Amino acid sequence: MAVALRNSATTAATSLRAVDLLLLGYLGLVTVVAVIRASHQPGFRLLLLGHALFVVFLFLLTRPGHGRVGRTIREIYPLFLLPALYAELDILNTPLGPVYDHVVQHWEMLVFGSQISREWWQAAPSRFWSTTLHAAYLSYYFIVSVPGLYFAWRGNLDAVRRFVLVVMTTFIVCYIVFIFFPVAGPYYTFPPPSPWFTDNFAARLVYQALETGSSYGAAFPSSHVAAALAATISASRVSTRLGLVLLVPTLLLTVGVVYCQMHYGVDALAGVVLGGAMAWLFRGEIRKTAREEARHQK
Repeated sequence: MAVALRNSATTAATSLRAVDLLLLGYLGLVTVVAVIRASHQPGFRLLLLGHALFVVFLFLLTRPGHGRVGRTIREIYPLFLLPALYAELDILNTPLGPVYDHVVQHWEMLVFGSQISREWWQAAPSRFWSTTLHAAYLSYYFIVSVPGLYFAWRGNLDAVRRFVLVVMTTFIVCYIVFIFFPVAGPYYTFPPPSPWFTDNFAARLVYQALETGSSYGAAFPSSHVAAALAATISASRVSTRLGLVLLVPTLLLTVGVVYCQMHYGVDALAGVVLGGAMAWLFRGEIRKTAREEARHQK
């Protein structure tokens, strides 16, 4: 019996997770699109090399015999891939390629009656809200990573696995839309806000990040809003206190991406719908995590 249990645990530790299959499928799709669309791009070979290295990395992760640190990395590693996955979009979508901002701007007029991302900050100018909402934009990195790190710190790797699956599925859905329905967004299509509006520490940090790490065509839906909302709802079902901590920056982020002219209003609206849908889709898995966390606390 003891041998059977050890064999079962080893099989579980070395088998592919749902998130592994998700990433393999997505990277396969990106590889095909890159070969068709971006084989002439300078980063094309680096993209293919990165995909090959991921397969090797995943093979090593699924080898038996990892200690606690190795098992933790096994569950949380997808979050550390996000910057690379996001950067690949800039190879697939270039400023010379087609974008669908005219479609989204039409939706913007139908829903809001104006180009709200361009006009809101002008209609309600505020240095305070510019600083606060640009800072909220940066909080996105905190929102999507802290719950996974918190669960890992508590030693609840099942919770890490389920949380990471929700967040990564949300991102992958957004990225697939970016590939086949690229939208540049108001950051690229409208004149930049007035200098006084961005003359604060938080805004300067945001614009520095966008200048060095922004990917073209990644506006609709807002992956910032979608992933932050999915992460907050999922975390709140396991830890009400953690969910409340994340709620305020998530709400400010949702408003801030529009007020600070980073996304169209319908980008944020679509992000809310997608993030809520992902949290609902995986609600059963998260409830399992909540029950296990409750037992863990006892």
